[in-house]
Amino acid sequence: MTLFGRDFLKESDFTAAELGSLLKLAAGLKAQRRAGTETPRLTGKQLALIFAKSSTRTRIAFEVAMRDQGGHVTILDTASSQIGHKESIADTARVLSRIFDGIQYRGHGQQIVEQLAEFSDVPVYNGLTDEWHPTQMLADFLTMYEHSSSDKLRYAYVGDARSNMGNSLLMMGAIMGADVRIVAPKSLWPEPHVQALAQDRAIQSAASITITEDPAEGLDGVDFVHTDIWVSMGESSETWDARVAALKPYRVDSALLALTGNPATKFMHCLPAYHDQNTTIGREVAERFGLADGVEVSDSVFNSPISIVFDQAENRMHSIKAVLVATLCDQPIN
Repeated sequence: MTLFGRDFLKESDFTAAELGSLLKLAAGLKAQRRAGTETPRLTGKQLALIFAKSSTRTRIAFEVAMRDQGGHVTILDTASSQIGHKESIADTARVLSRIFDGIQYRGHGQQIVEQLAEFSDVPVYNGLTDEWHPTQMLADFLTMYEHSSSDKLRYAYVGDARSNMGNSLLMMGAIMGADVRIVAPKSLWPEPHVQALAQDRAIQSAASITITEDPAEGLDGVDFVHTDIWVSMGESSETWDARVAALKPYRVDSALLALTGNPATKFMHCLPAYHDQNTTIGREVAERFGLADGVEVSDSVFNSPISIVFDQAENRMHSIKAVLVATLCDQPIN
């Protein structure tokens, strides 16, 4: 199997075997890095990193992954480039693919990264769009497999599920044959076309999909509970009011986790998380809505032994490195 030259835009572009090969490669590269035996396979390769949205984990993961493998990166953001202002996405893709060996985009609509890929002659990677977050999925599945004794993962996503995280956790689980639960108010479920695509892939993989408003139903027996932030600073005051009111029953605290009936359940979050008042947003939401012990997750859960969020964060780099090696190295990978 080879993924050389392939784009990495969304989970549904890949088979379970292809995604499984990336996870296996990520685990191997992680072990090699820790043992000091990693072999650089991307020496001299150049990667453009486009950030239309700010980033911590995605940026450092791509930067360190390329550096470990002997490559180099150039950072482009909206303040230092003409992308989308004076130069179209199509023309940007044509220019960058003459100079770089790969292009990463983190930003807004999925149509932007798809258009970059359409007009690029080199692989394009989705670092996050409004609709999908495929590099996060590789990190999440690598982390869950590291903490699971079973090949069939059982997990729930709790919160705003019409987001890129809700969509991607649903789709990745459907492809990989997981027991995946989406637990959210019906108004915040993934869009019908996303649900339909996931159901089609679940038939092929024998995955089990549950989409419910009832936390007791959705959390029963799961080994992992995921959540994500509820609000963004750019959203209107009215949106905050409605969102927090709708999602308070889905806040991950000890009472909600007890619904799993599983003392070994682990907590996961793609970060950043508003689990205390040590951030501007966390403090504002806490003061406004009386959520002093965290917003989408309580601080007592976030900082408890069941939290594996920093394993996830580290695994962003190892899994992104696997994507880069698989798509940019034209030699067999052992």
